[in-house]
Order: sequence, then C-alpha cells, then structure tokens
Amino acid sequence: MEHDPEPTSVADSIRITNDRQRIETLWNALESAMRERGYPKASTFAVRLALEEAMTNAFRHGLRDMPPGTPITVEYRIEPRCVCLAVEDPGPGFDPQDVPDPTTDENLVRPGGRGLLLIRAYMTRADFRNQGRRLEMVYEKPTEPPHRVD
Repeated sequence: MEHDPEPTSVADSIRITNDRQRIETLWNALESAMRERGYPKASTFAVRLALEEAMTNAFRHGLRDMPPGTPITVEYRIEPRCVCLAVEDPGPGFDPQDVPDPTTDENLVRPGGRGLLLIRAYMTRADFRNQGRRLEMVYEKPTEPPHRVD
C-alpha cells in the first residue's frame, strides 16, 4: 500500500484591504491548509481568532489616519507542526506596553486591550516588531496524547 507523504509547508505574503470577502477567502485558504496538515478544530479556531484580532487592530488602529483602501500585509507559513503569521500595517506604530491590561479592576469596563489579550492567550508566541507596526505570531500544534496500550 502506498503511503502519502506528510504535507509540507505552505507560505504566502499578501497585501489585503479591509474587504470582508477577501479576508474570508484568505481565511478559507489558511483553514484548508491547516486541515490538510492535521490540525484539530480547536487549533483552527485559535488561529482564526488571533488572526482576526490582529487584522482588526491593524485596520482600526494602524490605519486610523490613512486613506480608505490602504492595505495591510499578511504573511503566513503553515507547517505540519506550527503556524507562523505576521500582520503588518504602514501606520505610525505604537508601544504595546502602553495598552492597558483589560483584566485589572479599573479597566474591566474599558473596551481596549482585549484583542491583544486573546492573541496572547491563544498563540504560543506573539511579538511586536517595527515599532509596533508588525505582529509576529506562532501557534504550535498540540502534541497528540500517547496511544493507550492495554
């Protein structure tokens, strides 16, 4: 019996505007590549949530003073063991340390900071570069539990 080799990585870099249809097309390609590499539904949920939050922040905050239709850049590499994503905008940047912690009592009713909290909770790593204009994220595929031998 012939055994199909494990899928190799898939990678791309695209410039994308805040267009729901194009964003959904991008996500469908990423989700399909993750499924082909054996990622469980919980993993695709985590990656989608983090990517959506990162892109929303780039469009809402990074492009705030930019002309409508200004694109952001999304880079991805999906490997059998990890998903690497980067979202970058051409805006002025920011210092992530200045974003208030949404879990402290004084910030519980404030709307800001929850997206970053979710990204950090679901991704294995999330690092800002280029004065806060670029967010690099890594999601490591969960290891499968050992098979039980009775």
